[in-house]
Amino acid sequence: MTSRMFNYHDPAKTEQRKRIYAAFELWYTIVDVGAAVSFLAGSLLFLSEATKSVGTYLFIGGSALFLLKPAIRLMRESKYAASGEIDTLAHRAGWASDGNDSSGG
Repeated sequence: MTSRMFNYHDPAKTEQRKRIYAAFELWYTIVDVGAAVSFLAGSLLFLSEATKSVGTYLFIGGSALFLLKPAIRLMRESKYAASGEIDTLAHRAGWASDGNDSSGG
């Protein structure tokens, strides 16, 4: 059985969802690479006393980028909710998306 998440009746919603997902996934990947590069450069610079302070700043920058990653996911989920894709969010949370959830609530 195909999940309702991928079986919308309105083709425009499916295209909109694809665009939202792709845009946010691109930003997520860019931030992920930026964080990894910051940590690698910081690690290398941390090996020398002369560049240790610059390395520390790169670690702080990498940590900020790692903090940005869940913020990007939260923004994407908020965008889904704002566009009325509550079924997508409910499915991810483990709720039945067909209105027949077995939890009684």
